[in-house]
Amino acid sequence: MSEVTSWTPYPGGAPANVACALTKLGTPSAFVGCVGKDAEGEELVQLLQSIGVNTSGIQYSEQAPTRQVYVTRTAQGDRTFAGFGDKKADRFADAYLQAQHLPPKLFLEAEYLVLGTLELAYPQTRAAVFRALELAEEYHLKIVLDVNWRPMFWLDEQEALPLIEELWQYVDFLKLAEEEAQWLFDTADAGAISARLSSVEGVLVSNGDAEVSYCISDNEGTVKPIKVSVKDTTGAGDAFLAGFIHQLCLQGMQKLNSPQVAQEIVRYACAVGGLTATKSGAIAAQPSAQEVEALLQKI
Repeated sequence: MSEVTSWTPYPGGAPANVACALTKLGTPSAFVGCVGKDAEGEELVQLLQSIGVNTSGIQYSEQAPTRQVYVTRTAQGDRTFAGFGDKKADRFADAYLQAQHLPPKLFLEAEYLVLGTLELAYPQTRAAVFRALELAEEYHLKIVLDVNWRPMFWLDEQEALPLIEELWQYVDFLKLAEEEAQWLFDTADAGAISARLSSVEGVLVSNGDAEVSYCISDNEGTVKPIKVSVKDTTGAGDAFLAGFIHQLCLQGMQKLNSPQVAQEIVRYACAVGGLTATKSGAIAAQPSAQEVEALLQKI
């Protein structure tokens, strides 16, 4: 791309970003995915391990390389996904996660299963998603879904909507960007979406640095994110989600009935996302719990 002046490689990807952000905040996490037996895969695994993420759920592909995604960034820090270079979307290791090798022990020890929708794009990972949902049901995990819509990952975009809608019956907490909410529900109001999906316990609709609409245990409201100096928005939404899950783990489900607690949880998530946007490289930019508390005390 002629307007790009330089490329800097950063290991990451939404599931890895969330797992790392959780561990940095103090909530133990595990990453489940498939990487290639290559330098990029090794770098990601080493990074996860150095942060303290449980990597026992990682599978390795002998044939396919670790996925690399090109991301362009404006001077204002806004990012755009620019594709996969010269490879087709289904030619990467993460498209070959095998359902039969998901370790039940991870589900036994967990409280939450966090999913995106990209894994639905390929037959093998799709089977793994539904196997993970079976295990989550068996071990009584709460399901958190970040829609994380990325059309470039799909070979046939027409397949996406019905497959995403299959997940609604499983979801306990749903996070969407405003454009995803409009696409899927014709509204960006979290309360209206929650009413449509009667089984969910929480809905978050984010929109960059604009207000977050939330509905948690029937407590509805909006939170205006704290103003920060934005350098790179890559991974900020993943960090926001990690902040939310971290607070769910700390507060416990019983406290979600409190309107004040619901608002504090979303404000905390906004602080984690905001701080991540102040530095480059999604995982490298993620804050500690102390940095988040320091920012919240300023307001």
